[in-house]
Amino acid sequence: MADRTGRAPAPGPPDPGPQAPPLLAVAHGTRDPAGPAAIRDLLALVRALRPGLRVAESYGELSAPSLEDAAARLGAGPRHGAPVVVVPLLLARGYHALIDVPERAGRLLPGSVTARPLGPDALLAGALADLLAEPPARMLPLRPADTVVLGAAGSADPVGIADVRAAARLLARRLRRRVPHGFVAAGGPPLDEVVAGLRRAGAPRVAVASYLLAPGRFHDRIAACGADAVTPPIGAHPAAARLVLRRYDEARARLTAAASATP
Repeated sequence: MADRTGRAPAPGPPDPGPQAPPLLAVAHGTRDPAGPAAIRDLLALVRALRPGLRVAESYGELSAPSLEDAAARLGAGPRHGAPVVVVPLLLARGYHALIDVPERAGRLLPGSVTARPLGPDALLAGALADLLAEPPARMLPLRPADTVVLGAAGSADPVGIADVRAAARLLARRLRRRVPHGFVAAGGPPLDEVVAGLRRAGAPRVAVASYLLAPGRFHDRIAACGADAVTPPIGAHPAAARLVLRRYDEARARLTAAASATP
């Protein structure tokens, strides 16, 4: 299975075996049908990387299947009551990653564990750098006067804002240049104001790296920020698929440790 750019993921480890807990991926959800399509493509890469692992798709709101519907299907399977690893397909901490998804999954799937969100992570910075080099952005190699801005949805939670700042630092390290950030929802600074300020300061070209996993209204707002180029959402990038499995493995290790500690 290749991603949308034709890249095939690197081979994964051997079949995890029948005892591997299922991976329940929970994306935010959107009314834009392109959003779930991007998530399905990403999860197809995850399955290609880890043959034999059961990977289920779900959404916190707006899209189907809901977290509740997907959990009910997992709970009704031949290993009824077996643990499940829930992986939030979210790029920063905040209400959904820290409270909403873990609490709902805990009620629906007792004994399961919820992984931490995908971001910030250097793998995502690598994916964003790749997207800056591809159509429609095609901003690499960057010229010395060019500016890259990380564009994110935003958060009312200070830890979510801190995670976006950390993601901007990781991208700056990857690109070896300063990378400011801006938001299109809560949290500030507003992305369009950041872009306008850079233009007033003399930046000849401004590119925005869309720090979103899938299309939807937040990406539409990012695309309208006034930049010269905006990357598509990260979507079905091999680095994102590897990161989903990294979060799964981290959380599964917690399950294993808890089981070992049980008398």
